Amino acid sequence: MERRIYLATGNGLIVAERTPEAWHIVRHALPGTVVTSGIACEGLVLAGTTEGILRSDDDGETWRKANKGLATPYVRWMAHPARCLAFALVGTEPAGIFVTHNGGASWVPCPEIAELAKAHGWHLPYSPAAGCVRGFAIHGSGAYDALVYAAVEVGGVLYSTDSGETWSLIEGSDGNPDIYRPFGTNIHPDVHSICLHAAAPQILTAATGGGLYRSIDSGATWHCLYRCYCRAVWVDSGDPAHILLGPADSVNQGGRMEETRDGGETWQPAAQGLDAPWADHMVERFARVDDELLAVLSNGAVFSQDLGTAEWQPVLPEITDCKSVFLA
Repeated sequence: MERRIYLATGNGLIVAERTPEAWHIVRHALPGTVVTSGIACEGLVLAGTTEGILRSDDDGETWRKANKGLATPYVRWMAHPARCLAFALVGTEPAGIFVTHNGGASWVPCPEIAELAKAHGWHLPYSPAAGCVRGFAIHGSGAYDALVYAAVEVGGVLYSTDSGETWSLIEGSDGNPDIYRPFGTNIHPDVHSICLHAAAPQILTAATGGGLYRSIDSGATWHCLYRCYCRAVWVDSGDPAHILLGPADSVNQGGRMEETRDGGETWQPAAQGLDAPWADHMVERFARVDDELLAVLSNGAVFSQDLGTAEWQPVLPEITDCKSVFLA
């Protein structure tokens, strides 16, 4: 079977397969639905939308609602351990986290998220909602003992040591959403995405509204590797010093790609094949598919790069409103 990806778009879910030549669309599901993110494994697909979660047990051919327990319907991000959908997480707007241990048949809320949002005054610059959870990083695949981190915009970084059952602010994130203050060894609170290095899970890397931050002590202390506005970062699973970043001068202004191979000491342009910097968009997300890296831009375009080369190529250029990509 060919490699399969799912593209969450403003007009439904696109299912695509990779042939030696290119990516090809095999199905357009849920037309008219704003799909924000999703997760998939062995024919089971959960699509997060602005109005809840939809479930397919036949790889996107038929769908039904899967919102039992999901009190906040606006889904911003979904995540699960590789090859396992029994345990999965949903991040929402306003900020909330919901967890399932039964493959999405039901969702359990984590009440401490709303309590933290209220206590610290979390917010969004573009919405009256009390922040949002827009990224997860998971280490381990146990149903109840995985280590999980969550990126909160605008609020900081949360962590759970019990597969999302309970959450706390990480030591190096105080929950204060004020972006105009000294941070010391804390992370900037406008956190857009977070990743950990599988071989060294104490190394965390986060893209924020104030720069690219890294911690080498499981989030206790942070330092800024690159001062910029950024939403997307990719860290090489074979080398934590190799990082690809989508920096911008400000929100959707002067977006570009840059790369470091020495842990952020030096950076080089990495947008070969792209007309960057872009005046009015930037990199929104990265996703790795085998030896290929996909980049979703904030204007909805998708590009790919063979990790053995430096050239970016368009992926399904007829799609102009992609919001995220996830794998089967």
